[in-house]
Amino acid sequence: MSLKRLPVGAWLLGVPGLLCLFAGLVLLAGFGADLHPLLQESGAGLVLLVSGVALVGSAAFPLVLAELAAKDGAE
Repeated sequence: MSLKRLPVGAWLLGVPGLLCLFAGLVLLAGFGADLHPLLQESGAGLVLLVSGVALVGSAAFPLVLAELAAKDGAE
């Protein structure tokens, strides 16, 4: 499956998931304290990491469904 043919659902879940993962890593590295006092807690970075993993995992479902639909149509 090429990059052009990715389902819209995969884009809508995958891009925010990657952004959450990146933001979570930045917060866990300690760069959130300058933005807001709540972001200096390690729990904030952990929440974003878990949310990012969940979003990226959810982005796999449209990919799998599109692949199954393509195989079903090919038969």
